[in-house]
Amino acid sequence: MNSYQTLSAYYDRFTNDVGYAQWADFFQALFAREGVEPRLVLDLACGTGTLTGLLARRGYEMIGVDASPEMLMQAMQNTMDCDPRPLFLNQRMEALDLYGTVDVCLCCLDSVNYVTDPDALQRAFERVHLFLEPKTGLFVFDINTPEKFARIDGNSYVREDADVFCVWQAAVEDGLCAYQFDIFEKEDDVWLRAQETHEERIYTIPALTAMLERAGFAEIKTYGDQSFAPVRGGEDRVYFTARKRD
Repeated sequence: MNSYQTLSAYYDRFTNDVGYAQWADFFQALFAREGVEPRLVLDLACGTGTLTGLLARRGYEMIGVDASPEMLMQAMQNTMDCDPRPLFLNQRMEALDLYGTVDVCLCCLDSVNYVTDPDALQRAFERVHLFLEPKTGLFVFDINTPEKFARIDGNSYVREDADVFCVWQAAVEDGLCAYQFDIFEKEDDVWLRAQETHEERIYTIPALTAMLERAGFAEIKTYGDQSFAPVRGGEDRVYFTARKRD
C-alpha cells in the first residue's frame, strides 16, 4: 500500500537531500539531446510538486498528476508562487485522463517501481502513449534497478531533525521490496508514533522495454543515473526515454 497518508506531511523534510535542481538540469539537457522543445510537460506521480515547481519556474507549462490527494495538497502549497500555476490532477497512472496531449511526460524518483501490478503498469504506459503529442512526444522515466534492491535488502535507514525521527527498513521478497516506515514526532514532551508501509516492484530493463513496445513506443533508450552513458550494469538508477511511434 503506497498511500502517503502519513508520510506526505514529512516527505519534503525527509527528501531535502534530493538534488531536484540537478534533475531539472538533466531533463533540460535531455530535451536538447532529443531535439525536443516542450511547451507542455506532464509530471506523472509528481508527489509534493518540487520538480513540477522548478520546471514551471523555468518556463514550462506544467501538469502534475498523483494518486495521493495528501501529496497533491503539499504540491499546491509548494507551487503557489508559480505563474502560471501548474494544474494538478488526482489520478492513478493507469487511469491517466488528460484534456489533450502533452509534449513530454516525466515520471521520476522510481515512481514506476511503485506500480506493483505489471498489468496496471502496462495500462499506464498505454495511457501515457495516448496523451503524448504525435511524432514528437517523449516519455522519460527512471527506475530503481534490481541491483539496488539487492543492495538495500534487510537494511535500515534513519532521518531525523529536532522534533521528527523516521526509521525505515527494506525487505525484498517475491519480486517486491517493502518499506516499513516508523515516524516519531515530538509534541511537548510526548513522542507520537505513526506507521506506513510502501511497496515497490523490481522490474528489469528487458521487461520494461517489452512493455513500452507493446504500448506503442519506439526509439527506446536507457542511460545511467543522470548521465548519457550507456547502462553498464550495477547502477542503482537507470533512465528510460521512449518516443511515441508515428
